Parts: sequence; structure tokens; C-alpha cells
Amino acid sequence: MKERNCELYSLAPLRGYQGEDIEIVLPGNLTVHDIDWLSVWCVQYKHNFGHVMIPKDLDVPPALGQTKIAPPWWYDPTSSTPPPPDRDTPPLSKLELTNCKEMLEGRVQVQWEMIGEDIQIRVSGRIREDQYVAFGLSGREGKSEMIGGDVVVVAYNNRTGKFIAEDYYMSDYAQCDGRKGVCPDERVGGKNDAVLVHGERKNGVTTVTYMRPMRTNELGKDIVIPDTETSVIAAIGPLNLRGEANAHHSFDKTTEDIRIDFTSRNVHDCTNSLYNLPDTSDIKPWPPAVITNETTFTARIGPAGGKRGYTSITGQPAWGIAWYINDLLIPEITVKRGETYTFTVEGGDDQANPARYHPFYITDSPEGGFGQKSEENQMAQTVFAGVDRDADGYFYPTAAGRYCEWVHKTIDMSEDMETFENFFETLRLECDKGGPAKLIWTVAEDTPDLVYYQCYMHKNLGWKINVVNSAHMAMPLLSMVTTTFVISMLTFIR
Repeated sequence: MKERNCELYSLAPLRGYQGEDIEIVLPGNLTVHDIDWLSVWCVQYKHNFGHVMIPKDLDVPPALGQTKIAPPWWYDPTSSTPPPPDRDTPPLSKLELTNCKEMLEGRVQVQWEMIGEDIQIRVSGRIREDQYVAFGLSGREGKSEMIGGDVVVVAYNNRTGKFIAEDYYMSDYAQCDGRKGVCPDERVGGKNDAVLVHGERKNGVTTVTYMRPMRTNELGKDIVIPDTETSVIAAIGPLNLRGEANAHHSFDKTTEDIRIDFTSRNVHDCTNSLYNLPDTSDIKPWPPAVITNETTFTARIGPAGGKRGYTSITGQPAWGIAWYINDLLIPEITVKRGETYTFTVEGGDDQANPARYHPFYITDSPEGGFGQKSEENQMAQTVFAGVDRDADGYFYPTAAGRYCEWVHKTIDMSEDMETFENFFETLRLECDKGGPAKLIWTVAEDTPDLVYYQCYMHKNLGWKINVVNSAHMAMPLLSMVTTTFVISMLTFIR
């Protein structure tokens, strides 16, 4: 296996594999006898997309160094902590960080790893080039408090073309005047204890990696990072002409108490990637599909279309699959009030296999997932079709049917296909035994102008239904206006 094909300790989506042997190296002293199964697991949606069971009676000798995959540079079977970097190790920017925390949902994520007496921190923010992300310790324990906070400001300064990681102390919501405000430590008699390791700007996301010590000697400017949980803060704001952070009361900041133990390992609180939106300069999205003047539809499952498909159309993260309506990827559908529509649904009816169980329903929720929500959130959602109550009053989906999926004939070729029509030619339909379900929906007169077709069990599989008035609903109003006009004319003639 060539090095470029290795996916060691990577959080990026797996590439497509076709006709290749895949070699898995177990970490530490773990052997095949210590595990019960191997699976392909979706972190974001917490679902198993396939697994193999490991029999207990396998006669498997140890590899004894025969593996073709070289272990990571920090691998040490006798230690659970990676060694500190030195001249013989790769750049720190290559170090995979095992912890991740969501700070500002969908906008800022923080990864970290303790290395000796230092901490390597990677801050990623979906921000503009003239903005910064500040991350650090709260000014008050047990509360998100900006004043008194000790933060590192990271950004890409488009005026200089350089990335920054600057140690800041916040004494007030104001620009730094050299004494007070949101000030770099160096401007108020201190020093920058953040060491820039690496910076990257891609797909609208600025990512900066830096090192900082757990403890510094700057009393009054730096807060000692404890070896227990502590309150942390994050904020987004504009850079000024000096390339420094501006701050004011209305900037985007954390408001709840978020806590991190910087000595911890394997904290996985980031369920979504900030990189889901495509880099449109490299990959052009497919135009959204539209269906009008149809009363019958098929609803099946298919691939989300990578960077050209679901995410670029909806602006929402995709988890690999989406609804195909009449063999089109999440088309916008237009329906008319008072008309009846039939959906033939083949989304899977095996509740024991969540990855292949996608009941179809129509709702006012742009994300769907009715079945995984709390009762309070369910009651806040309006359902127009596809959900009913059983004799005990519990909700259940009414339209599931056998499982039919458009699958890749080889590997995902969405990035190579400039049109959806060309991409569709790379798919084939696979269906389980059984029959489809039917969802029959008569659109009520009080249905909102915009609703959504979605999956009952999962979020973000469907898209929009535009609701308009039908011709026969408009006629009575037109007749009334015409009658009134005729009567008025007769009155005028008399």
C-alpha cells in the first residue's frame, strides 16, 4: 500500500476503495483476539454502516513486523502519551489531536493534545478573512466571562498574507489603547506565549495550530491552565487595520459555561465538520433539480453527491445519503393546495438496521429526524403526512417500505462529474425483497407555503416542497370579483 493511500489517525472521510486490500493496524498491544468486531462508523450520525464479526477461534499469528504500514512517529506500545517533539520527529502540524470540542456551533471547533508541559491547540473557525477567533480561559470559573479572560487570537491577516496566534488579555470590551481593552500581551508589557505551528485557510475555514505552556510566569496577564476541568471561552470578531482583534459588546461569543480538561484524551464532542461546504473555486455544484406538475413520486435513497450535491444545494451537512425523488437528488417539489399526491416510498423498513431504515414524512422542519427528538421538540414540529399515533398514543412512521438504494457501480465519482445526469450514470439500483409503502397526501388549504420531505429517523436527508394555490381554488375568488363588477356596471347604467 502506498503512503498516500494510508489513512492513519485521520478524521477526514475515507476515500473510495475498489479492488484493493485494506490493512488495519491495531493500536498499542491490542490483538485480533481482543476485539469482537470491526465496523465502519459514522461519527456525526452515530450509525454503523457495516461490520464484520471476529470469531473467537481464529488461529492468527502475530504480524511480527510484516505489516506494510509504518506506525505513526509517536507510536509507543509501552506508553499512552505521545513523546514530546524533537528534531527527529515530523512537524507538529502533522500531529493528529485526539480531542475536539464544539465552541460556537457550526462555526468554531477546538482540538487539543497535551505534550509534556505544553498544550498543542488547533482552532478552526468558519469566518471571513477580516475576522478572528479568540479561544482561551474564562475570566471567571464556572461562567463564560470575557472580561479577565486569557485567550489566544488566531486569524489569517489578508493584508500581510500571514497567519497569527497572539496571546491576549481582556480587561475591557474595547480596542486596546496600550493599557486597557482587548490587548496583545506584548502591547501591555507582557510576551506572546503562543507559538504558531501551522495555519491554513480553505473552504471559508481558517485553521490555526499553536503551542502554549500550561503555566507561564506572567502573573496578571496569563491564567494558569489547571490539570482539571476549567471554564473556556471563544469569540469571533473583526480585525482592525493593525491586524489586531477588535472587541465590542455585540460580537459573537460563547454564553454558556463550556468546560475542558486539557489533560484528557479522546474527547469527541465535534459531530460535524466545518469543511462540509465545498470549495466552489475548485468544484462547481450541480444545479438544484425541480419537479412541477407531477402528482406521483418515487422516494428512494442514494448518495448525497459529495461536494457537488446535497451540501452545496442546502447549505447543510450531509451524511453520505439523501432522498432521490423520481431519480433526482433532493429536487424542489411544487404541489397545489387541495390536490392529492402519492409517494411510493422505498426507504427501508428494518428497524434493527438504522443505517437502512428511513421512513418518509412531510413536515415543517428543515432538518427532519422526528423520531430522534424529545417529546417537547416533537410537539413543536408540525407533521403533514407520514406519522400517526398507535393505540397507546405513541408516534410511529407510516411510510417506510422495502429498502432501495442507488449505489456506486465502482467508487464515488461525484467530483469528476460536472452534471448530475453524468453522475447518475455511475449508479445502479439495488432493492431488498418486499414491497414499497405508499404515502398519500391531500394538501390542506392551510398548509404553509414551504414544507419539507424528510426522514423520520435521521436529519438532513430531504429538501423543500413549495405549496401554491391550485387553479380551482382561485376560481371562486375570480368569479366573485367578476360578479361584483357586473352588478356595479348594471347599477351605473341604471
